[in-house]
Amino acid sequence: QVQLVESGGGLVQPGGSLRLSCAASGIFRSIGAMGWYRQAPGKQRELVASITGGGSTNYADSVKGRFNIFRDNAKNTVYLQMNSLKPEDTAVYYCYANGVTWSGTRTYWGQGTQVTVSS
Repeated sequence: QVQLVESGGGLVQPGGSLRLSCAASGIFRSIGAMGWYRQAPGKQRELVASITGGGSTNYADSVKGRFNIFRDNAKNTVYLQMNSLKPEDTAVYYCYANGVTWSGTRTYWGQGTQVTVSS
């Protein structure tokens, strides 16, 4: 089993920055791709950014140039550095990780962390 614990959300003014982190723990063989989704009120959950175990990244068009995803494989932790935040970035952010255990591979989810961008 893999547990994901997120931290770093909060209230920030437009143009500000936040860094989210998500640490994987538990019993597993390895962690593959990790990333972040977000869901705003009344909207579908959308992929924000992802990163493979080898470091290849993918971003939603809406965050390119403003957000940066990176990971520390030694700590099984993924980070999302969010800069130049806009009110439309307000959402609950969920991290995920593809965990490889002795019973197979599946996607695990964090509990979600609220990000609010408002003046």
